[in-house]
Amino acid sequence: MNADIIIKGVVVLKLRPVLSIIAFFSLYNILVYYIGWNVWIWGSTFFHWEHPILFSLIIAVIAYSYILGRLSKGLSFLSIIGSYWFAVVQYGLLLLPICNLTVFLLKWSPLSEEAAIIWTGNVTLFIFLLLMALGTFNAYSPVIRSYEISIPKRGNHHKELKIAVASDMHFGKLSGRAHVSRLVKTVERIKPDLILLPGDIIDDDPKQFVRKQMGGILKRMRAPLGIYGVLGNHEYYGREIPAFLEEMKKLDIHILMDEVWKVGDSFYILGRKDKTDSKRKSIKDLAENLDHNLPIIAMDHQPTQLQEAEESGIDLILSGHTHRGQMLPNHLITKRMFELDWGYLQKNSLHAIVSSGFGFWGPPIRIGSRSEVVEIKISFLQEDKV
Repeated sequence: MNADIIIKGVVVLKLRPVLSIIAFFSLYNILVYYIGWNVWIWGSTFFHWEHPILFSLIIAVIAYSYILGRLSKGLSFLSIIGSYWFAVVQYGLLLLPICNLTVFLLKWSPLSEEAAIIWTGNVTLFIFLLLMALGTFNAYSPVIRSYEISIPKRGNHHKELKIAVASDMHFGKLSGRAHVSRLVKTVERIKPDLILLPGDIIDDDPKQFVRKQMGGILKRMRAPLGIYGVLGNHEYYGREIPAFLEEMKKLDIHILMDEVWKVGDSFYILGRKDKTDSKRKSIKDLAENLDHNLPIIAMDHQPTQLQEAEESGIDLILSGHTHRGQMLPNHLITKRMFELDWGYLQKNSLHAIVSSGFGFWGPPIRIGSRSEVVEIKISFLQEDKV
């Protein structure tokens, strides 16, 4: 009897992932059908389309283009189409129900059903294109976000410190050479003493980064006290961490993997592996043997352990990962997921700053967020005058 229960339990555990996948793709296909149906109704009314099977095939290929592009090197261009499709799905699901309701209500107006479909579809298309244009501008036109903080510790040789922080560049297919140049130019405007990169520097693996020779541009980014970074979740997804580390080494970018770097006798930089790595060290373990009379600046890609950072004596912790939702209204989700999903928060002696990121994931679209480089001006406790 007990053996039968155990066997059934094992079968259920094995089937659960399969059932989850089936449920996900079933729901996804329903959403694709809903979007495609709306486009077909408008197109067949406005343009008198006459080939529904061909249209359905095109929609199906577009809907699965991201997966197809990732599976085949020869079809890698499809992953770019698939990236934009994510934005189409999100804003299609927000706009199309309003569109459907409008057409329904217009049945009681003098407009014919055909005119209602055409005009409602045209207005919806205009709003969608406006969102895409605004989102593209926000994604490719970075701003400098400035913060000034005071750390009541002596920085010894440094009374003040200016840091440039850039996270979530996702350098790859859509965040390419031009965006690398934007980063370098933006950082040059700050003239930082130190540059910190809290994760997701590349988009999964370094192949596109190397092929497009982005390193040659990024190497022009300089700071007197050096450039330091940590791993993000996407470096883990690419499963090419050794190759990534080698590329960063060529650029004099020090990737800290559960490591602490002491800058002169002035302050510490603590860099954690990403939360994706279940074996990473705790903040407490990394910080406990440090001289806490000196400032401690930490990088942790995902802003999930601010309380532990405060309790471990960290003075400033820098994160990214959230993209501030990237596309409105996703920020409502990230605000519920994280104590701080973007901006600045002080928890007693801890200063926490989360960047919305310099790049983007999926579509190069930002609505309700902006690509940014964070500028932090730190003032330390002044030496006692004799």
